[in-house]
Amino acid sequence: MADEPLVLGIETSCDETGVGIVRGTTLLADAIASSVDEHARFGGVVPEVASRAHLEAMVPTIDRALKEAGVSAKDLDGIAVTAGPGLAGALLVGVSAAKTYAYALGKPLYGVNHLASHICVDQLEHGPLPEPTMALLVSGGHSSLLLSFDITSDVRPMGATIDDAAGEAFDKIARVLNLGFPGGPVIDRYAREGDPGAIAFPRGLTGPRDPAYDFSFSGLKTAVARWIEAKRAAGEEVPVRDVAASFQEAVVDVLTRKAVRACKDEGVDHLMIGGGVAANSRLRVLAQVRCEKAGIRLRVPRPKLCTDNGAMVAALGAEMVARGRAASGWDLSADSSLPVTDPHVPGSGPARDHGHGHDHVHEVAKDNLYS
Repeated sequence: MADEPLVLGIETSCDETGVGIVRGTTLLADAIASSVDEHARFGGVVPEVASRAHLEAMVPTIDRALKEAGVSAKDLDGIAVTAGPGLAGALLVGVSAAKTYAYALGKPLYGVNHLASHICVDQLEHGPLPEPTMALLVSGGHSSLLLSFDITSDVRPMGATIDDAAGEAFDKIARVLNLGFPGGPVIDRYAREGDPGAIAFPRGLTGPRDPAYDFSFSGLKTAVARWIEAKRAAGEEVPVRDVAASFQEAVVDVLTRKAVRACKDEGVDHLMIGGGVAANSRLRVLAQVRCEKAGIRLRVPRPKLCTDNGAMVAALGAEMVARGRAASGWDLSADSSLPVTDPHVPGSGPARDHGHGHDHVHEVAKDNLYS
């Protein structure tokens, strides 16, 4: 185990400052500082508020992770950070912090992809990823089907949302129902006491001529909102639990149906589900039922590893080190629209490893600046 790479990961793509430390595929620390309460009164994430929160939380969260892992910063084999996609300002805070620590410690720097990290985190729960693996990533910003042949270098997009992401739809419907923010957990909770078949809400992009693997939740969101408005206009009470259950069922029905179809079409016998919406209880149950029926092995991390966290970034960073991938250069920058086809960003600056080992990468390596 001591020979496996020890990597610290920093995640700041949205509203949570995550710092994780892993050794190989073993999770040692997962520290998170969330600013969700600061955004709740606005009904959604405010980029400027998120950036300032990351700046304030960064050093204390890193120190907490190192203490939790019981390791010294000098023992690290690398620093990994989310370079994109995400909120530009929030990403810049994480990238700047990672550069600073990497330079001070004389360690290689790895800018990694947020979506690829969501896939790689499952290695901390269920061991090495099969190659290939189909991944369904569902969150507030993403609803994507991805086929991973090599999580460090070969991730291919199969389908994505053409409008609202699944998590975004959950937030908007929760707002219409006056349930607060974030919407995912509260709708899941109300749905458990409702009837998923009570209201026949539409399933977007499921027609014979529609794209097989793309998603659309804007029409569903509008249909639910209009149904609620009609009830209120008629002076009738809105059955919140039945609405939540029926809406949730429409979302997870489409997600699981398309994911299983993609596995069958591509001949892939493993499906991994990640992202914040992967914590949804009904999604997990329906995915398990449909995967078992299709002979597909389902892999879903525990809920805490589904939401944004530093552990997933550290996991992908450790995989980069283990496979000898090139380190990023000092020219590494945040890319809010970084494509998933780029699992990591090697860069071209002096911090990049050109195959001669990491000792030469930083001129300060022999004189550690971190105390």
